[in-house]
Amino acid sequence: MQQPVATDLRIVITSMRMSADLERMGDLARHVAKVARRRYPESAVPAALRSTLLEMGQVAERIVSKAGSVIASKDVDAAVRLEQDDDEMDRLHRRLFQALLGGQWDHGMEAAVDITLVGRYYERFADHAVSVARRVVYLVTGEWHNEYVAPDAPPAGDPVAADHLVEVRAAVHADVVR
Repeated sequence: MQQPVATDLRIVITSMRMSADLERMGDLARHVAKVARRRYPESAVPAALRSTLLEMGQVAERIVSKAGSVIASKDVDAAVRLEQDDDEMDRLHRRLFQALLGGQWDHGMEAAVDITLVGRYYERFADHAVSVARRVVYLVTGEWHNEYVAPDAPPAGDPVAADHLVEVRAAVHADVVR
């Protein structure tokens, strides 16, 4: 009877898209469990990497808890900060690859595949949580996360901040290429 306002439309659209991200996060968690079950009673993870995988699991648990809080509270600043946890997950993911590709791997191909898959599942899990958080920013502000300027962000056009951003992007690119 009445045309919806922009906020109502954002609620509908973001809810639909967030539900897809949350469903995928559940699928990824199930994949991690399947890898563990498939190797039972043996372990899919060599002893040397168990602490890294345990830490990835803890980061994933922290991320999903924060994502739930962000959804419930619609806290934009907490949503933006969730990316820091994703950065931690990315660091752990790189650590797995360093172990796999560092020349010291002697646990066989099957373990290498398991570690690669589980690491990727955890990394994607975190990425989907960040996507949910970005959608909350959009829901609340009407702006996408990269357009949203946090209150403590450097002023737009700040040459020092722009130079720093270029340095960060170059460092990330160097990590990816390495």
